Amino acid sequence: MPETSFDPKNKERLELARRRVQEKMEGMSFLAHLEELRTRLIKSIIAVAVGFVACWYKADRIYGFMMVPIMDALKRNGLDGSRLVYTNPIEPFNMYLKVGFIAGLFVTSPFILYQVWAFIAPGLYRNEKRYVTPFMLSTVLLFLSGGFFGYKVVYPAALDFLVGYGRQFQPMITIGEYTNLFLTIIVGLGVVFELPILVFFLALMGVVNARWMWKNFRYAILGIFVIAAIVTPTPDVMNMCLFAAPMVILYSFSIFIAWLVHPSRRKASAAKLQE
Repeated sequence: MPETSFDPKNKERLELARRRVQEKMEGMSFLAHLEELRTRLIKSIIAVAVGFVACWYKADRIYGFMMVPIMDALKRNGLDGSRLVYTNPIEPFNMYLKVGFIAGLFVTSPFILYQVWAFIAPGLYRNEKRYVTPFMLSTVLLFLSGGFFGYKVVYPAALDFLVGYGRQFQPMITIGEYTNLFLTIIVGLGVVFELPILVFFLALMGVVNARWMWKNFRYAILGIFVIAAIVTPTPDVMNMCLFAAPMVILYSFSIFIAWLVHPSRRKASAAKLQE
């Protein structure tokens, strides 16, 4: 039987064909991810639109809830605060649109967070997917806690200081300026209270660890007070401390979270279970 030799050209053709098949498979996977992202975005946009329409319908009642702190502050300082004013005929309409959109975004945030998690979940290990329920619950609860803390503690204290400082003048507070101040403080504190969630993801990826956070605790305190001094609407030290105190507590709690979910800790726990 004649001996057959393998042609190097055939080998190159086979390798080229294999690479083309692999590239095609990777391209299909990338396109599938884009399609999945598009689907999640469409669902989120539809949810926000529905929430916006529902909250815009109740925007008058929502704004009445937002006006309670300023009305109370004006009354405590002996000033007339029956109504706020506007200087542009379109300002009330724009204000209600903004209130409806922010409220709708907040109402639909659990659904949006679920869409985010559903998109990244296929790339996680099975044991990491168990974080979905704690992630969603803690994200919503922390944001609610930050907003409630701002509405009940920080914002009234800031308004008392500001209104009392200008008590000798007649206030003419516009609805647009008041809405922006309210949303800046309430939403800002809600976002600040999400610090443990940010640390959770950074520690999960191994970017930060508990030892590094504890070692730089003093610098974190300095940074927190600098942020509080920038964010607080008043120059007094008391309101700055009201902003900074929960951030310090959250940073301390985040150290524990970083220790709990860091990859080295998870590997040690897995090795202990295998033993």
